[in-house]
Amino acid sequence: MASRPLAQPATSHDHGVVPKTYKIHPAWFVAAVAFVALVGSAGFRATPSVMLRPLHDEFGWSLGTISAAVSVNLLLYGLTAPFAAALMERFGIRRVVMGALLLVSAGSGLTVFMRQSWQLILCWGVLVGLGTGSMALGFVAVVTNRWFVKHRGLVTGVLTAGGAAGNLIFLPVLATLTEQYSWRFAAMTVAGVALLVVPLVGWKLRDHPAELGIGPYGGEYEEPKPIAPAGAARTAVRALGQAARTGPFWLLAGGFAICGATTNGLVGTHFIPAAHDHGMPETTAAGLLALVGLFDIAGTIVSGWLTDRVDSRVLLGIYYFGRGLSLLVLPSLFAASAHPSMVVFILFYGLDWVATVPPTVTLCREYFGAAGPVVFGWVFASHQFGAAIAASTAGLLRDQLGAYDAAWYGAGALAILASLLSLMLFAGRRMKPIAPGIGLVTAAKA
Repeated sequence: MASRPLAQPATSHDHGVVPKTYKIHPAWFVAAVAFVALVGSAGFRATPSVMLRPLHDEFGWSLGTISAAVSVNLLLYGLTAPFAAALMERFGIRRVVMGALLLVSAGSGLTVFMRQSWQLILCWGVLVGLGTGSMALGFVAVVTNRWFVKHRGLVTGVLTAGGAAGNLIFLPVLATLTEQYSWRFAAMTVAGVALLVVPLVGWKLRDHPAELGIGPYGGEYEEPKPIAPAGAARTAVRALGQAARTGPFWLLAGGFAICGATTNGLVGTHFIPAAHDHGMPETTAAGLLALVGLFDIAGTIVSGWLTDRVDSRVLLGIYYFGRGLSLLVLPSLFAASAHPSMVVFILFYGLDWVATVPPTVTLCREYFGAAGPVVFGWVFASHQFGAAIAASTAGLLRDQLGAYDAAWYGAGALAILASLLSLMLFAGRRMKPIAPGIGLVTAAKA
């Protein structure tokens, strides 16, 4: 990954700055640290799924009550994401990520002292939700936009896949720790890992290439960008207000809300306890869920490749329809052991898990032009809103009915609905994009 010289020695026109050269460009170290933080963020968010049953057994709290904490976590994770980039522009990447890791560590560590269910909501819901939300897709966008010109798309894909890698690494480990020791041991492990990453972030996660007197990887040296004005978050809210007046926004947001409900909210949160209901050991179920993360990496890459070649509306229609059919079949696949049919489901679901992201990002750019990334932030918030509702609803259905079957069937029907919403986007293909120079949505209703 050695970099070539990024720029010729500066002249007086370049403000007298001579860009430095490095054998290995610092951008790769920034990307590596960002990847570690993103892997950890995904693992931290996944932890409650292995704790639902132990918390229920120890405190007697209903699964609906425990799931409420997961819902708050998912909701804040989504709502924080649109503002995360603005916070990083305002205060710097390093400060925001270090603060986020400290919030995660505090939220996880304090759970060992809790005695009431509201304390779980405060710790895992609020603190961990805000912390992980500050290390979401907005974080990826800021890092890649500042530090990379060459290979920007590749690095974006790899960092996005960090979420899948987090599940792959953390879930089996945390499930084993919970089973062999206790859920408290697992919670303290998460707190400790988050703290360990803080000095690494402080050391290598630089805010901007210009701090080191260099340009981004594959680009030329530029003067540091000025600190973003305090109204950066206000700009994001204004973009939402204008996007919300268009039909495609609601179709994309509705489909992505269902995407969140059928992934993080339902499968990510309740697959392990649902499998346990059928006699499967939690470590085995956690291993299966971790495999979703493994196939997720391949699915994301393939989906990105297809998005360049196939209409994104068609891809979303296929992805959601296939997901719906698989969820309708899932209740019949649960058993005490991981038989081949369940492994096939895991393989398919992993490939489909975040395959929806590349075409959704592309459609946001197509419909909303320069404001596409900001609008996608809000569409992503709807993803987490759907996840939060599904996490709580599935827990309540399990408490009331004694089984998860209704949740799986309902999610399957919703995914098929998302397929229809995606195909309805064809009606808005001719919608005019953003008015040039504004940077906000001014398109007419589709």
